[in-house]
Amino acid sequence: MAEFSLSDLEALIAERARSGDPDSWTAKLLARGIDKAAQKLGEEAVETVIAAIKGDRQGLVSESADLIYHWLVVLGVSGVALDDVLKELESRTRRSGIAEKASRPKG
Repeated sequence: MAEFSLSDLEALIAERARSGDPDSWTAKLLARGIDKAAQKLGEEAVETVIAAIKGDRQGLVSESADLIYHWLVVLGVSGVALDDVLKELESRTRRSGIAEKASRPKG
């Protein structure tokens, strides 16, 4: 299988967003804005959790793919690059999870 990365998917989402193609789910979703994109992300997160709890391996794979796709759409709509998220994750690997969580602002 050829390598396919989250960066590839991010680029494909951006390309389809720019296309304005009326047959593109991505273009339609992005045109509907952050409210709809975030709603879809939430729905896919719930479906992913349900598949995990049920022990449905194929469902978990499928729903995880949907979750990641919709997460990247939300990032794109919000103007947040995947690279920014990856840099944040990388910075967190330099300290324990407990210390990282304790350093977050209370709110």
